[in-house]
Amino acid sequence: MLVATATRRFLASPLVDLLVGPHGIDRYLELIRPDLALREARAEVTGVRHQTDRSVTLTLRPNQAWGGFSAGQFAAVGVEIGGVRRTRTYSPASSEHGRRGAVELTVTSRPDGVVSNHLRSRIAPGSILHLGPARGEFVLPAARPQKLVLISGGSGVTPVLSMLRTLCDEEHPGEVTFVHYSRTRADALYRAEVEALATAHPNLRCAFVATREGGGRLDADVLAALAGDLDEAHAAVCGPPALIDGVRAIWDGVGGADRVLAETFAPPALTPTGATASGTLRFLRSDHEAAIGAGTLLEQAEAAGLSPEFGCRMGICHTCTCRKSTGTVRNVLSGEISAEEDEDVQLCISVPAGDVALEL
Repeated sequence: MLVATATRRFLASPLVDLLVGPHGIDRYLELIRPDLALREARAEVTGVRHQTDRSVTLTLRPNQAWGGFSAGQFAAVGVEIGGVRRTRTYSPASSEHGRRGAVELTVTSRPDGVVSNHLRSRIAPGSILHLGPARGEFVLPAARPQKLVLISGGSGVTPVLSMLRTLCDEEHPGEVTFVHYSRTRADALYRAEVEALATAHPNLRCAFVATREGGGRLDADVLAALAGDLDEAHAAVCGPPALIDGVRAIWDGVGGADRVLAETFAPPALTPTGATASGTLRFLRSDHEAAIGAGTLLEQAEAAGLSPEFGCRMGICHTCTCRKSTGTVRNVLSGEISAEEDEDVQLCISVPAGDVALEL
């Protein structure tokens, strides 16, 4: 083990990169084995299964360059499609204490989802994916709550399930209630796994609700029937904005607004206020120009025929960060206006406030 560690340190040193030339040691190691890299985090797909017609569940074996994750976080996942690396953000569904470092991702495809459809239909065991560092503040407190209600809707189940699996691996003794909302029973992800966990852990209750098949909407009475008194309970919820708003309202009603941890998988409504700016967008690397129109810089770049990398489209993952050479932009979330030259901006939450030149 000490020899292997010393070897890795030597190979990862700047001296070795200098000796092997401009491509760096990782470019040569990948010729031996695609996931063999010292600096670039990658993962080999070791398992593929389909829980529903629209989803794929991938089991990954990351290399040692990846730093792991905390339950609830997300990571940028890159895949080569037609010679171009496409990146999206996904939350692991596995426990942060996964066996042998294994990571599980479940991706639900959309009709227009280039990456999600590729992952669902084209990825097989042995495929290599690229991984970015885990990020996000949607994580369990270090001191685990003694009463916790985990609530998810649709594909928001993955970070919440990661929390549940992590708590079970830790043999957490507190009361845990897991509630998942899906459109139909057939859309419900991980039902068998969660019910098996509930059988093995007497302190865990679970419920799966199919909203289009007679299942009721979220309300305080439903939760109280499952979890009991909510006065001291903490909540972690991930799903569409309406579900999060409903959970916040329930906890507000019991004086527990500060006990709600929430994350949405739906982009916020990025509606720029005021009139659309006039001027020109210049895309320097593409040697292309376009008149300023409506929408974010990401949307306007796409409308101009470019394909910038993006992940979340809501200002969380930073995948779409791009260097702005000149011009003024406004952040649609904070309203902050910046005219700094040579600064990085997030395309998905920035709108032009006049002529803008991007390194794109």
